[in-house]
Amino acid sequence: MGLFSSPPKVYKPAADVDLGPGSDEFYISPNVKAPRVAGLLVKIFVWILEMPIVGPIVLYILKKDNLINKLVSDADIPEPPLFTPTHSWEDIPEQNVRLTKPDMSAAERVQEAVGCLPQLPARLEATLAADAGPGLRRWTVRDFSDAYRSGETTPVQVATRFLEAVRQSSGPELNMAFFISCDPEDVMRQAKESTLRYQRGAPLSALDGVLVGVKDEIDCLPYPTTGGTRWLGAARRCEADAACVAQLRACGAILAGKANMHELGAGTSGINPHHGSTRNPYNASKVAGGSSSGSAAVVCAGLCPVALGVDGGGSVRMPAALCGVVGFKPTAGRLSNAGVLPLNWTVGMPGILAGTVEDAFIAYSAIVDQSQPSYLRPELNLPQLSSTPSIGNIKLAKYGKWFNDSAEDIRSCCDKALQALHAHYGWQTVDVTIPEIEEMRLAHYVTIGSECTTSLARYLDNLKRSEIGWDARVALSVYGSFSSRAYLNSQRLRNRQMFFHKQIFKTADVIVSPMTGVTAYTLQDDALNTGELDYINGAALIRYSIAGNFLGLPAITVKVGYDRSGLPIGLQFIGRPWSEATLLHVAFATQQACANGYKKPAVFYDLLNKQQD
Repeated sequence: MGLFSSPPKVYKPAADVDLGPGSDEFYISPNVKAPRVAGLLVKIFVWILEMPIVGPIVLYILKKDNLINKLVSDADIPEPPLFTPTHSWEDIPEQNVRLTKPDMSAAERVQEAVGCLPQLPARLEATLAADAGPGLRRWTVRDFSDAYRSGETTPVQVATRFLEAVRQSSGPELNMAFFISCDPEDVMRQAKESTLRYQRGAPLSALDGVLVGVKDEIDCLPYPTTGGTRWLGAARRCEADAACVAQLRACGAILAGKANMHELGAGTSGINPHHGSTRNPYNASKVAGGSSSGSAAVVCAGLCPVALGVDGGGSVRMPAALCGVVGFKPTAGRLSNAGVLPLNWTVGMPGILAGTVEDAFIAYSAIVDQSQPSYLRPELNLPQLSSTPSIGNIKLAKYGKWFNDSAEDIRSCCDKALQALHAHYGWQTVDVTIPEIEEMRLAHYVTIGSECTTSLARYLDNLKRSEIGWDARVALSVYGSFSSRAYLNSQRLRNRQMFFHKQIFKTADVIVSPMTGVTAYTLQDDALNTGELDYINGAALIRYSIAGNFLGLPAITVKVGYDRSGLPIGLQFIGRPWSEATLLHVAFATQQACANGYKKPAVFYDLLNKQQD
């Protein structure tokens, strides 16, 4: 500690912390004052950090009296470390669910899920189409399946329209950078096989012939898995589909290609200097968010009703909110990590992006991991969404200081959504205190950074730094500077937060918050080739994401409105471990209550419209 440095924090035992609405626990808002750095300034900063003697000195000075040291590394924390956010089996009473058999195939689970959905005339999509005016229809999995079964169109025709849309959106006029890799021959091969199955009257499931994007952090043949880089695909060969991809393929889904992402998942903007920066379909001058930027954008633009992402720090839910789609991260362990780049072992896992809650539910039913013994995870409940309006007595925990630490439009819109839930369903909001929010964010940052550099060490040791993007190099330099003490203390804070959240779930069914502190911000030209160091917007984007990853809790975001510029706003629900069915019910109810005023993205493709041919 320096002579004028403030002392590190001394934590009282977690059991002594008041979690009630009148708690005197001090809320720390991220006090980020660093200016935005891009272009040449990023390069200069990287050169300094990577100088043999000067670089470590600069990092030491930057870290010497910052909050990571005060609140994490040097802090006095009474709890022991908790290294994995695993959750034991719990018999959670969930309303209006259907219990599945453990030996069902992915396709059989999909059909069970379809049976839980509202009948066709009452579907939300019809409401969305009516509210949005002529020319818009956010087609869902069931819409595609119905069109294929009726002969109105075929998977081949839809795939042809899809490939033309990819070509247009990738051209110089739009330059949306949705995909890193998209193999037209492979897409058409899958579409032809699906078309033959429909012609024989034997589709594999409702997902047969439905296009699904896959984040380039997930193995999917015949593509390399690059993690948003130029080099990782060659260094680590993709030899088989990831478990979640294999399950979708077994359902007949058409794997549409590898969606773009922030390089190595090391950022929140989706700016990628190697493969182009994914643009937000609502406004192409805005970021799509990260790191699952391409997955969120392809769903938003209508290219795929469903896409897979990976969520290590809000990387599914954050871009979903910025692009106005659903982002769903189940409980840690509910989905298999097999075939996913091990960039962060204890905080990352696959997640789902979809145009509607119904489609997120269908995809979830397909990719849930039922291969483990039942004593390691509870049985799978599927929510009967057709009966969602009858669910009562849902309590939503809200920490006001945290909830309100967001832009005015977001705060107002999310409050209106809670009022709508009360008016439609009688659900109550319960005031609570969630202590040490900023401490948890910093502890997660140390954890994800330490795990990322460790997992990549075998590659980075033999790699020229020039092969890595400029902003990713800054991130890796910072990640590599964290000490073992910082990592261990981070896990002590993880233990505390697990205790706090379990206590809160004794009084409420879900925790509610905005999904992001700001809406999509402007994509600056000077960042396209270097990335950017925008810690103010980055901290605002990630403000509400951490508990889902650090504590392995299920979380979902759904669009509830727009800001004054017409950019989407998402509301997040965080649930008890293994309570995915309840979360999907709550998200579906929110989608129903907030469906009015649905706006068409500026870049949007109607793949079931024959006029597209």
